[in-house]
Amino acid sequence: MLNRVTNLLRARPDGSAPLPSGAGFYPSGQTASFPPETPAVEHPSRHYRTLWISDIHLGTPGCQARYLLDFLKHNESDTLYLVGDIIDGWQLRRGWYWPRSHNDVVQKLLRKARKGTRVIYVPGNHDSMARQFMGLAFGDIEVADEVIHVTADGRRFLVTHGDLFDGVMQHARWLAYLGDTGYTLILALNRWFNGLRTRMGYPYWSLSQYIKHKVKNAVSFITAFEKVMTDEARRRDCDGVICGHIHKAEIRTFDGLLYCNDGDWVESLTALAETADGTLEIIHWTHCLDASGAPRKATVLETP
Repeated sequence: MLNRVTNLLRARPDGSAPLPSGAGFYPSGQTASFPPETPAVEHPSRHYRTLWISDIHLGTPGCQARYLLDFLKHNESDTLYLVGDIIDGWQLRRGWYWPRSHNDVVQKLLRKARKGTRVIYVPGNHDSMARQFMGLAFGDIEVADEVIHVTADGRRFLVTHGDLFDGVMQHARWLAYLGDTGYTLILALNRWFNGLRTRMGYPYWSLSQYIKHKVKNAVSFITAFEKVMTDEARRRDCDGVICGHIHKAEIRTFDGLLYCNDGDWVESLTALAETADGTLEIIHWTHCLDASGAPRKATVLETP
């Protein structure tokens, strides 16, 4: 059991094999020697045609605001979509939690809109209260129920959070609330687990994602969700769909249409990006570039 826990703690963010046995561990009484700290380096921002982020869950302890702020600092775009569950109204109703970093995220998004980025907010189930403001704007941030996005190469994508096509949300909301409570406990375990990894010198790795993808029912739900979303895109005469909701970043072809999920900022720390030529990529942001003493590592990109 101890060996399994140790292997998980050593696991790499991309899910590859753990580091060799003994890496980062030292016998009792010995002192680890580390190379001199790398001087701070200015990392230029990368510019995209479009960025999509969702499932930030501001107002919960599980929100990885520090990573998101670092991502927003180093990545710019002409258009930025906020694809739902930006603020977690469910958790805020149970108890108020709003640290300064969460306020910083809101201010950063407002500042981007003020400086010329077109920011479009598509609410989800956890921030459904914002749906009553469709067609209005908050500090230059547009609010829309859904959007048809046209890429640089002419493809049409339905942009929606995804909860309106989730059978559990629509027909068994009580079950969704029950599942949210259990999910909150898993995220608490994830924070504790990654706190240990940080102290041991390892990068962020989502234990909650690992657990979720080992559960057969969760995998079946994800597959069914992907089919429902692509079916809706086909009904709208679109080339694909871009959504969030299920906290699993992915780009895949499903029945001839492209299914894109931008992931989340409580587990996977991912965003979806469109480059100048219309190519869609997933960005993994598991290292803070500006973190003092943290490993300086470029983003990892995935393409279909």
